[in-house]
This record gives sequence, structure tokens and C-alpha cells, in this order.
Amino acid sequence: MNREFIKKTKRVVIKIGTKSIMKSPLEVNYRQIDRIAYVCKSLMQDGVEVILVTSGAVGVGASLMRLEKYPETIPDQQAISSIGQTTLMTLYSQFFNQYNQYVGQILFTKDVIDFPTSYKNMQTALNRLLEKKIIPIINENDAVSVDELNHETKFGDNDTLSAFVARTVDADLLIILSDVDGLYDANPNESADAKLISRVYEITGKINSMASGKGSEFAKGGMETKLRAAEIMLENDRHMVIANAKDPRIVFQILAGENIGTLFGQYSE
Repeated sequence: MNREFIKKTKRVVIKIGTKSIMKSPLEVNYRQIDRIAYVCKSLMQDGVEVILVTSGAVGVGASLMRLEKYPETIPDQQAISSIGQTTLMTLYSQFFNQYNQYVGQILFTKDVIDFPTSYKNMQTALNRLLEKKIIPIINENDAVSVDELNHETKFGDNDTLSAFVARTVDADLLIILSDVDGLYDANPNESADAKLISRVYEITGKINSMASGKGSEFAKGGMETKLRAAEIMLENDRHMVIANAKDPRIVFQILAGENIGTLFGQYSE
């Protein structure tokens, strides 16, 4: 299937999930973070602007505190997130610095999207970082995000957040790197006959029915949240790819137009 148009990508949002940066619930995958830094810096050298949306604050926090069970109460989750976010950003800074690449941290809550002035300020900040060739690293502000009556501040998952970010900066493409190769017509963990779907043009009831299961113990999303992100991208005439995060260098193949993962979008040459 022809994906030559992806080669024209000039601005890309890359989202990486918690499970993809953790070797286990108690161990951070340092090699993986190094690969992410390498990929992002290489793309910047090739003239592609990159925004990185990363999960992992709770996972990293849980590993630091040697927790074997996900915190159940909101205050405990917020505390673990606060601890983990500091370390997570430190790790990214260290690995990006090895490639002489500056990064800037931005933490979002959903109300930033909902209020026009805040939205414009966020948009300006992101564009200015990119103008200065600084890679924004974005996460939801889990330490303060809550849902209250008439004041919703939680995105709930970073798949949805990454789609909103892509829309905000008018990115050509959103790449969600996950622990699966893409969208299957059945759960690949339960069915040996499950087939990978290469292209999706619209999110139908049938497509939604293919999403089942949740992420790892320390992740919030599953395929359902990725399809929600795809809907946002499709509504804005943009494209999204779900691919396996096992080796983040797969991004090079995606941007070279290779038939990798599942591509969501209307455009076809």
C-alpha cells in the first residue's frame, strides 16, 4: 500500500507509553530512552520537527519507591507521579544531552485545551520551542489533574493527549509507539488467527469493536484510547500510525513510507 506521502512529513508528534520505557514495573529501560533520544535528534537533523509525548511518571515513580502494586487512591497516585516525573525528565535530559539536543518540559491539564487564552499560550510556547530547535517533552500533569464538577482537568490517557497536541501544533503525523504492532481484527493475545490491519480510513463501530483489553499495570491506555486519538486526527484531516515500540528506530521506516503498523487517515495517492 502506497505511503509515499508520509515522506513529506515536516512536523511529527511521537507518543511513547509507560510499558515501552519500562523493562518491568520495577526497572526503567535505559536503552529504550537512549534510542528515543537518538531517533528524535536524528529527525531534527533531517529537518523534521519533533514533539515527544511520554507516559511513565507513575511507572518510574513506582519503580523508585519499589512498589509492586499500583497505588489505588488519588493522593497516592499523585504523589507517585510527582516523584516519577522529576526522575523521568532527568533521564530524558541526560540522554538527549548526549546527542547535543536541548529539550523542554511541558505538563498539561485538559482545561488548558478548553480555555482559549490558555490554549493560545500553549500553542505559542510549543511553536517557539520548535522554532528554537528545542524538542518539547510533554506529559499530563498527573500530580494535579482531577475531574471535578464543571472543571475537568484530566485527559485520562496520553494517547488522547498526544492527539490534542498534534492538533494544537498542526502536526502532519502522530506516531503512537505501543507494545503491539498495530490494530488487529481480533485480540492477538487471545487469537492466533488475528490479522494486522494496515490501513483504516474511518473509525466505525466495527473498528471500535476490535479494541479490547487495557495496558499494563502501570499504563492507563489500551487500543480503545488509541482509536479515540485516531478519531481526533481524522477529524482534523491528519494521519496517525500505531506501531511497535520495541525498537523506536522503527520511526525511520514509518517516515520513509514503509508499510509499518496501522495507518489511520484519508489521504491516498
